[in-house]
Amino acid sequence: MANNKTLEGKIAIVTGSSKGIGRAIALRLAQDGATLVLSARTAADLAKVEAEIKSAGGKATSVAGDLREPAAPAALANAAIVAYGAIDIVVNNAGATKRGDFFALTDADWIDGFALKLLGAVRLTRAAWPQLKARRGSLLNIIGAGGRTPGPEFTIGGSVNGACQSFTKAMADIGIRDGVQVNAINPGRVKTERFQSMIAAETAQHGGDVNAAIQEIVRKLNIVRVGEPEDVANLAAFIVSPQSRYLQGALIDLDGGQTKTI
Repeated sequence: MANNKTLEGKIAIVTGSSKGIGRAIALRLAQDGATLVLSARTAADLAKVEAEIKSAGGKATSVAGDLREPAAPAALANAAIVAYGAIDIVVNNAGATKRGDFFALTDADWIDGFALKLLGAVRLTRAAWPQLKARRGSLLNIIGAGGRTPGPEFTIGGSVNGACQSFTKAMADIGIRDGVQVNAINPGRVKTERFQSMIAAETAQHGGDVNAAIQEIVRKLNIVRVGEPEDVANLAAFIVSPQSRYLQGALIDLDGGQTKTI
């Protein structure tokens, strides 16, 4: 996709932007001209992404904090307004949920799973909405394929993702009334740090050959390949660009063909 600065003058918050998909989205939106407000728990990791954006001629600021804390999302939105005077784009990307045997997962695991990915997104959306409404902005939720096709090792994640998808549809309806674009991306398997740790056991079964382990995942899921963070970033940039305003309430599966249901 050509770099034509389609987001020049836009202020974008991206949560979970210190690594993986969030980092890739932040870098891509900055490349397209947006000013970034980066959010994650670890200040040192955020500083690296901020420096990367600035070294490429972009503008960014970092707000470290734990979005599981009830007051943190509103503080993030306020920090964006203090720094740049507006919010045009919110990308709710933060949130990882614990996998494992259902009977081994505790109430605390479930509560933690919903606290960041769902409630963090809900609270940030609430806090940023007046700005998004005033600026006719865009809300994009990065959710996951597990919301459509839950699995036995993903009871928490599937439930949280399903809730996030429902939340997206509801906010899209409000967005029609208020002039705010609302959509979601459901990534499948993507080569993030979390993915690399997940395939450690699979790698061991293939004599330490990571490529063989990845190919086995591709075979089992019957997908074209495992995704890259940039795949999600490219789609995110397209969705929040001015040319995509007809897209509303969409839950787009970006998973190499993993989701087989209609």
